[in-house]
Amino acid sequence: MTSSPYSGLFARVERDVGGREPLTGLRLDDGSGAPGTALTSAEARPVLYDRSAPAPVRAALWHQIAALSRQDTDGNGWRLGAVWCALPGLRRQAFTIVHRFGTDRDDVEAEMLTAYLEALRTIEPRTPDPGSVLLRSACTRAWNAARQARPERTVEDIRYTVDSRQDRGALWQAEVAGRDRPDGLAATVRITVPADRVEGVRIGALAREWGLTGAVAAACRFQHGRRVGTLSLRPRSRG
Repeated sequence: MTSSPYSGLFARVERDVGGREPLTGLRLDDGSGAPGTALTSAEARPVLYDRSAPAPVRAALWHQIAALSRQDTDGNGWRLGAVWCALPGLRRQAFTIVHRFGTDRDDVEAEMLTAYLEALRTIEPRTPDPGSVLLRSACTRAWNAARQARPERTVEDIRYTVDSRQDRGALWQAEVAGRDRPDGLAATVRITVPADRVEGVRIGALAREWGLTGAVAAACRFQHGRRVGTLSLRPRSRG
């Protein structure tokens, strides 16, 4: 059985616009004031993301795209065409957000396109670097929405906990607190180690890893089967 291709917003826009005749109305403006070469939307889109193309040329194309989308009152296709032109700049960020936060892909793409269309209406002839303004607005909205909606997770595995922490230099603190009696652990033992040393170490190996095997064994011999202490493991800041 083969899985059906993903049919999210980006994919539907790509198929819809890509299946039509390329839109016209763009010109390659080199800033000289002379009439530029006419471009279709299919010819212009690679130029928008070509870092070797002069920045003023790319900015002029974005300005034209914004103007054409605002003039799309009779359904000439440029409102959707402006979205199609932005897809290469949005896809990578959308994938990153979905992978990092586990956010629904449709939600991420919807946030991006909503913010992009809102920003598109604000682009004026003198707006500097319009491409960055448009794409940054869309991506920032989606990142913020994903952070706010990030679900909480119950974590039981130390390896998963350590791997999921962004700060790989964090410290972990272990405490062994026993009862105040001769045959128990009379004092709290607190040990702090870097997170990367804790990675892969299970609760059952902590006593051996930190040299507490003898103390625990000695306490257990007096009253076998009774709790001799508690062990807690939690992250601790360096401050």
